[in-house]
Amino acid sequence: MLSIEKLKSLTKQSFSTLVDRRYHHISNNLAKKALNEIEKDRGILDSKIKKRADEYAIEILGWKGFSPWLHTYSAINGRFLEGWIPDNYYGKIVIPKIQGAYGKISFLKPLCNRLLNIEASPEIASYINGFWFDNNLQPISKLLVKDVIFKHTNQVICKLDQSYQGRGIFQIEKKDFDISLIEKKGNCVIQGYIEQHSFFDEFIPDSVATIRITTVIDNQNKISVRASYLRLGRLNETHVKSVSHVRVPIDSTNGTLKDMGYLANWQTTTIHPDSKVTFLSKTIPQYQESVNLVLNLHERMPMVRSIGWDIIINNDNKPVLMEWNGYSNDIKFSEATQGPSFTGLGWENLHKAE
Repeated sequence: MLSIEKLKSLTKQSFSTLVDRRYHHISNNLAKKALNEIEKDRGILDSKIKKRADEYAIEILGWKGFSPWLHTYSAINGRFLEGWIPDNYYGKIVIPKIQGAYGKISFLKPLCNRLLNIEASPEIASYINGFWFDNNLQPISKLLVKDVIFKHTNQVICKLDQSYQGRGIFQIEKKDFDISLIEKKGNCVIQGYIEQHSFFDEFIPDSVATIRITTVIDNQNKISVRASYLRLGRLNETHVKSVSHVRVPIDSTNGTLKDMGYLANWQTTTIHPDSKVTFLSKTIPQYQESVNLVLNLHERMPMVRSIGWDIIINNDNKPVLMEWNGYSNDIKFSEATQGPSFTGLGWENLHKAE
C-alpha cells in the first residue's frame, strides 16, 4: 500500500505533467498558427528544411515536441539554423534552470525601483495587500492617495501584478479616479504617464511604444544584449497589446529598424498599418543610452540570468524603464527574426539534466 507521502508525491508529479503537456500544447498550437500565416506570405516550408528541424529537435533538444517553433523560425528565414531555442523549450527547460523562482519577482510591479535600487521606473504609488504606499514604499493614508497620484499629472497608468502582453494595464484620468475600483482589481503599481519622443509619435501617437531589449548573463558572468525590437500600438489603443501590436526588429549594434515589420498574426509589412509610416532607415533615438541603462540594471539583478526590458525614450530624450520581465519574457519573435540569439550559453544541453 502506498504511503500518504508517496501518494501525494505521485499526485503532484501527475499534476505537473498535465500542466506541462497543456503548456506545450498551447505553445505549439501558436507556432503552427504562426507558420500557417507565414506560409501565406512566403510559400509552404520546404519538406527538407522541416525534416532537418525535426531531427534537431530530437537529437539536440531531446524531443520532437520542440520542433513546431523551429518550423516557424525556418519559414521566416527560408532555412534552418542550428542554435535556435524553441519558445516552449525556453519556457519549460531553460527558464526553470537559469532563473529558478527569482525571475518571478519581476511580477511584483511595485518593487521595481526598490529591487533595482535606482529610480528607473516612473512609479508614483502602489497598492499592496490592502495598503497604499508612495514611490518609496512608505505607507500613505487613503485620504491622500488621489493627491499623491495626481500631484504632477492628470493621467496615470495602473499595472496589476503579473500584468503581461498588455493585459492588466489601465489608463486612468484624474476625473475618473475611483480608489475603490482600483482596490478591487488587486495589487498594483501606479505610474506616471510617459510622453514619448516624437520619433515614436510619428508611427502612432495614441499609445506609448516599447523598446524590448533582452539581456543575458553567460557562464562567465558577462552581461550582453542578445536581441531587441520595437513594439508599436494601433490606432485608438491606449497602450500596446500583444493581440494587435506591430513588431519591428532592431539592429542591436546601432539601433536601426529593419525594413520589415510584423503584425500580430506574423504577416509582414514595411509600414505601420495605421499611420503608413515606413520602417526603413529609421534609427531609435538614444538607443545606446537605452542599452547602457539595461546593462546597468541587469548588474543589480545578477541572479536572474535572462531579462526582457521594456524601455521608451521620453520627450526629454531620456530612456525610461516601463517594466522588466525575468520569467516569461518572450524570445520567439527575436529568434524568428534575428536569431539564433542565445548561442554559446549551453542552453541546448539543459534538458539532459532533467
